[in-house]
Amino acid sequence: MGLIKAAVGSAKGVLADSWKEMIYCDAIPADVLVVKGQKRVSGRSSNRYGDDNIITNGSRVVVNEGQAMIIVDQGAIVDFCGDAGEYTYDVSSEPSFNFGNFGQSMAETFKQIGGRFEFGGDTGHDQRVYYFNTKEIIGNKYGTANPVPFRVVDQNIGLDVDISVRCNGEYSYKIVNPLLFYKNVCGNVEQPYSRSEIDSQLKSELLTALQPAFAKISAMGVRYSAVPAHTQELADALNDELDSKWRDLRGIEVASFGVNSITASPEDEQMIKNLQRTATMRNADMRQAVIADATAEAMKTAAGNEGGAMNGFFGMNMAGMAGGTAMANQPAQAGAYPNQYAVAQGGGFAGGATTWTCPKCGHENTGKFCNECGTPKPAPAPAAGEWTCPKCGKKNTGKFCGDCGTPKPAEPATWTCPKCGHENEGKFCNECGTPRP
Repeated sequence: MGLIKAAVGSAKGVLADSWKEMIYCDAIPADVLVVKGQKRVSGRSSNRYGDDNIITNGSRVVVNEGQAMIIVDQGAIVDFCGDAGEYTYDVSSEPSFNFGNFGQSMAETFKQIGGRFEFGGDTGHDQRVYYFNTKEIIGNKYGTANPVPFRVVDQNIGLDVDISVRCNGEYSYKIVNPLLFYKNVCGNVEQPYSRSEIDSQLKSELLTALQPAFAKISAMGVRYSAVPAHTQELADALNDELDSKWRDLRGIEVASFGVNSITASPEDEQMIKNLQRTATMRNADMRQAVIADATAEAMKTAAGNEGGAMNGFFGMNMAGMAGGTAMANQPAQAGAYPNQYAVAQGGGFAGGATTWTCPKCGHENTGKFCNECGTPKPAPAPAAGEWTCPKCGKKNTGKFCGDCGTPKPAEPATWTCPKCGHENEGKFCNECGTPRP
């Protein structure tokens, strides 16, 4: 009975598998990487009893856009197609009397019956079609649980220091070599192979490669705050680092890399700012501008000193004398900045009568008119920060009018440099460094 059953099963199986199949794959979901192909069988089809893992010679395989297909015969990859369209498999080991020369096909069919008889009526063959999702696999989130070293290089100021940064964002990858992915990752799966089965491993390896990738980006002179503008360079650097593990081993590569934010610790940020601020003092013009600004602020503080303006000015002069040696060694352009020890033309802080030089005849005087030619004494230069009250006309240096209490008018957002005419917003001219009047 067993021999008869095997013979009948062999004959029925060969005849059932002699029909040509149409193998296809529906749209692959975004979270699925590999899926096994299926045979299309409609209600009018007579091909209902063929083996699922047999592909008859002359069968058609349909490949859609964003997909790649491989055919596996007896465990080995025998064919591959990465172009969309219809593909005819005409080198199968399973003959069909509906394909090729009828007489030859019939002879091959009967030969298959004898071959199956040896396996008790079973096929003795295994043939499968697998489809791969070659679209960009997007939406893979990442984040650095621990700070990642980042080298900050600024050739302009000679800065080269390592800091720690944290970053997060999303990346995408693609299957670029389905054969390697099948051999080394998924294998002959029966159920759809989803991204969740490999995402944890990919994320771990990506974060490991992020540190040397950052090193390549920083070597290009890119600051950590500017990394989001160089995501393509970062993706290329990551592919270089992951080349052996991803592309050569698994057949995948990073398609894009997005950075939502990248931040350094407050201590590192403050350190970089201090170094940059210190480096600006190498420029003589910037150094003189900083000194002039500090002098102007000191004069404002001295004018509002509760112990008397003279005490405040005395303290400011003592500080100026302490730094006199340093000031004497700094190169300065004549007339570029005001003398921080003078508050009015011909005036000083010492007690007693002040003298002034007549602009007309050059005679030294102490009164309001020149003793030689009668020229009136020139009006003193306005004190630093002096303003005129719009209500009563009194000149003041504080924040409120000393006569009527009117608040000092707000300074305009922009001002015109009296030296070069450039429009500015800060305390110094961006073109020549002149302090704001």
